[in-house]
Order: sequence, then C-alpha cells, then structure tokens
Amino acid sequence: MSLFARPHYVSDATQFIDSLKQQKPELEAEQRQGRALLWDKPVDRQFAAEADAARVQQKPYVYQTEPSLR
Repeated sequence: MSLFARPHYVSDATQFIDSLKQQKPELEAEQRQGRALLWDKPVDRQFAAEADAARVQQKPYVYQTEPSLR
C-alpha cells in the first residue's frame, strides 16, 4: 500500500457529483445530448482540405505597418 493512499477518503466534489447523479439519473444522457448539439459534428474532409489550402501565411509581426516608399 502506498504511503499517501487514503482508501476510505471521498472528496466533497465526488460526493456532490455522486449524490447529483443519484437524484437525477438522466443527467449524463442530457450532458451527452448537449455535447452532440455543439461539438460532435461530422467533418467534411474535402472542405477542410480546401480551407487549409486557401490559408494565407501570416507575417511575423502582424501589427507592424508596411514601410512606405517615397
């Protein structure tokens, strides 16, 4: 056994999450639905390749103005 192991310790955050899941068992499914709305989208590989090909290289000093020739 490890010197720092606390086998019977459960943090306050873990206790809160466990009690929340017991009170509301559909919570995890709702979280997955919310994630699917915003993040889990199919990727159009052809569009992504075209966007990468159309990218213009940025100058090293973005805010420096071009010197004017007079």
